[in-house]
Amino acid sequence: MMIDTILNNGRILTCDADYPQAQRIGLHRGRIMGIDGQLDGFTAAKTVDLDGAVVVPGFNDVHAHSVWFGLSMTELDLSTARTAQDVYAKVASKAAIVPEGEWIMGANLELLNLASEPTLAGLDAAAPNHKLFLKSNSGHSGLVNSSVLARIRQNGGGSAEQDSGIVRDRQGNETGLLEENALRLVQDLFMPYPLASIEDALERATAVYAAEGLTSVTDAGIAGGWIGNSPIEFAAYQNVLERGTLRTRMSPMITLDALNFDAGGTRTLQTGIRTGLGDDRLRLGPVKIFTDGSLLGATAAMTEPYFGCDHSNSGYLQADPQELTRAALAAASAGWTLALHAIGDAAVDLALETIEEARARYGAPRSPHRIEHGGYVRPDQIARIANNDIVLVPQPHFIHAFGDGMRVLLGEDRAQHSYPVKSLLEAGAVLPGSSDRPVADGRPLRVMQSFVERMTASGAEYGPAERISATEALRAYTVGSAAATGTGDRLGQLRANYLADLTVLADDPTTIDASRIGSIEVVATVLGGEATHDPHGLLS
Repeated sequence: MMIDTILNNGRILTCDADYPQAQRIGLHRGRIMGIDGQLDGFTAAKTVDLDGAVVVPGFNDVHAHSVWFGLSMTELDLSTARTAQDVYAKVASKAAIVPEGEWIMGANLELLNLASEPTLAGLDAAAPNHKLFLKSNSGHSGLVNSSVLARIRQNGGGSAEQDSGIVRDRQGNETGLLEENALRLVQDLFMPYPLASIEDALERATAVYAAEGLTSVTDAGIAGGWIGNSPIEFAAYQNVLERGTLRTRMSPMITLDALNFDAGGTRTLQTGIRTGLGDDRLRLGPVKIFTDGSLLGATAAMTEPYFGCDHSNSGYLQADPQELTRAALAAASAGWTLALHAIGDAAVDLALETIEEARARYGAPRSPHRIEHGGYVRPDQIARIANNDIVLVPQPHFIHAFGDGMRVLLGEDRAQHSYPVKSLLEAGAVLPGSSDRPVADGRPLRVMQSFVERMTASGAEYGPAERISATEALRAYTVGSAAATGTGDRLGQLRANYLADLTVLADDPTTIDASRIGSIEVVATVLGGEATHDPHGLLS
């Protein structure tokens, strides 16, 4: 029999426990025909000599923000700003070339890593004739100037909950900082984005994904709330897919407030659409529900107060807990898998209670219910996560990017249980790979390195008992992510009849020194048997 492609002479890490390594693999009509001896008697229209290159299943990031990431590539990059003066200088340079009266949008501002805080007066001086919005890398806060604050007031302000997110100093003066739900007040001034802008963002983002070996990505919140970009955002995904420029499999989450149709106690879209609609190229994921804020901004809900700031501050929930649970259960009753953003342990408690109630009422979901992040998770909560088949989705690269600041806020004891991974595996829970990009670096190999090292930017250990092996880190980004998204029967392993998604690497991430994992070259990426990244022409 003639098949499409046979790749020979490779070091193939299948992530299949029954047959972990191979030398050749056959691809046909978007699927894996077989490996090694299963290919005896087959010929191929194309045969490729891998010359010892390493092949792994395509990487799968189960929590990223693709549109946000794509949009940020065109905005003022503030990732290198380390002082208020750095921020002012970057804004002033941008203001010199942007027409007066227009928006200046900034991205990737690391407020936790700033040695000095920008002031409203400083922002006004840097951009006196523009509308200014500088988005923090956490996505849970941002800075605006007086021009924008005035427009918010002219627009009628917002609810008491939103107004409370307009941060004021001890004298009651606005500082220019907006937190959590108050972000909607500024977004109301310029959203929704045109579909064309969202489509361009997706094309930019997925091109980067392909170059990094990613073949599947979950976009963790679209179409509503302060994280969405347009109420018809899903149409942009469909348009880009039809154009052939969506270069990864995508599974967008709809935000809870976009499920605005209530009938008979259920909460869903007006057509009755639910989790699972679509195919293996574009499929609706869970409903995204925010329970608390950000660890980076000390707004995540904790059972005990933070250190290093106002000692009465233990964060807060995004809304009344009973209302959050009621709305989540209404979505679950309509067939939606739940994905609850919960960073502090108080929020994790609420997420666990909600998911346990959803399972008791409506049974197991089509794909596992999830808790996103887990910035601090107590050991008793780990056991409940495992016992209820819940997937906790941690981001280990936060440790390198923000660990020194997070340790100050959490204290040493809580830092030992921050973004846990090893304890999840030991409890028998699923461990997926995720980045929360663009909050932090989203390169899968770099995140795998952080799974293994758990080192802060200053070189300090951070919860070293939660380290895992490089093999376990690879399995998180492949087998674990497939299980987390309910696609483990066709993704995450290189075995017969699975989808032909694979990544070719210049070295073996499971055997080289951990400090080098993040710098391994991605030689090629294959999605459904077709190359989406092949700079050296290996597969041509």
